[in-house]
Amino acid sequence: MFSRVGQSALEGVARGMIRISTIFIAICMVLVAASLGLVLHSVAGISGTESAIVALTALTFLILYNAVSMRLRDRSDVGNQIADLSRGTADLARQVAEFGRRLAAVEGRVASANSTNADRIQSVVGEINELGGLVKELAATLATHEDLLATDAPAPAAQPEAETAHELLAAPEPRPAAPPPVPPAPPSAPVATAGARNQAQLLATLRSAIDENRIDIFLQPMVTLPQRKVRFYEAVTRVRDGRDQLIAAEEFISIAEASGLIGRIDNIVMLRCVQVLRRLMVRNKDVGVFCNVAASTLGNSTTFAQCLDFLEANRALAPSLVLEFKQSTFRNLGPAETENLAALAQRGFRFSIDHVTDLRIEPRELADRGVRFIKVPAALLLDPKQASTSDIHPSDLSDLLGRFGIDLIAERIEGERAVVDLLDYDVRFGQGFLFAPPRPLRPEGASATAGAAPDQAQQQVSNGSVPSSSGETASAPPPQRITGNAALARRI
Repeated sequence: MFSRVGQSALEGVARGMIRISTIFIAICMVLVAASLGLVLHSVAGISGTESAIVALTALTFLILYNAVSMRLRDRSDVGNQIADLSRGTADLARQVAEFGRRLAAVEGRVASANSTNADRIQSVVGEINELGGLVKELAATLATHEDLLATDAPAPAAQPEAETAHELLAAPEPRPAAPPPVPPAPPSAPVATAGARNQAQLLATLRSAIDENRIDIFLQPMVTLPQRKVRFYEAVTRVRDGRDQLIAAEEFISIAEASGLIGRIDNIVMLRCVQVLRRLMVRNKDVGVFCNVAASTLGNSTTFAQCLDFLEANRALAPSLVLEFKQSTFRNLGPAETENLAALAQRGFRFSIDHVTDLRIEPRELADRGVRFIKVPAALLLDPKQASTSDIHPSDLSDLLGRFGIDLIAERIEGERAVVDLLDYDVRFGQGFLFAPPRPLRPEGASATAGAAPDQAQQQVSNGSVPSSSGETASAPPPQRITGNAALARRI
């Protein structure tokens, strides 16, 4: 409003100035014409009438000249005004076009947002309807199971984490108990001790076990913390003698390495691990198996060539098959071991380190060699003395290893107190008798499918009627089959 008032005032002042200038020019023209007539009358001696005529003629000429010049000036002003008006119109057209474009973009965004929201609402409605149907099926299934439980004997509940190996593992290996204060009774479990054998007998037992295929593997799960969901399994080697007594790996490893039999044992264990891994991956593609490999196998060119050929044939399982070595093996690598380790890493296989005795670890060097897991005993991680003897505090070890793509696994966990303390150390995986002891394969596990193809082995697992390793049929009753809805209910 104030701008309009100011513009009107300026226009009034301009018009007043034009009127004053016009009057001034008219006065000047009259004076010029009169002066011309006076000069002609007084100097040239022309009569007064002739001088007046000349003066009027001059005044008329001046008036015409002024009128023509003003008309020309007005035309130029009109042309400039027309050009300014054209420029203003073009600017206005551009602004209108820009506003139109912005308005179209806003309308498009609004339409897209409305369409997206409608699609989301439709998908949410569909999911809600689907969940409603699943809940109804779940209620019906639970009602059916309640009726079955009311009439039949209750069956043992399986843990959701162990469902992938439900048909693969047998009863757990008995956990070693502390000796009672009274004189101990003779052991009932058929596990032979090292004192009952000498080295010659143990060597002969090893040779016969390798020839007669009496090398078994037990599986011990590794769980995520704090969820305690099974993520990996470690293959633990056991040897059966002629009386089917089990010999632990700690008892025969040193003799097997000294006699050169460890390579054959590693080949057999690696074959069993691949067979078990194929069966596990039928139900869960994210599961993995840790397979222990001895240092002498890595350094023996003949034995390693056989292992490498077998692993090359099963290269598709490389992301799920983790080869495990001792910490001392990595610290004493020679040129041959280093080259063989690099050959495995080039084929995509990952490595793990166990039997850790101290926390002096170089994560960058280990990551460059292909190490992706390090298993440290829980007692070593929670030992207060390690904070002063190692370069890093144990609570920071998991973060340090994680920067180089290495996961820390706490093993030999025996109590809930250790789990609580390990959670403060940001440990992601745990292993130990607290979660589950090593469990042997079912009779239809490794030996019955030793000569079968992976597809045949999976078919035997699904049929549930594979003969045992000794040629007998398993006498245990088949587990009660459950429907998919019951599995869904158990997961919920």
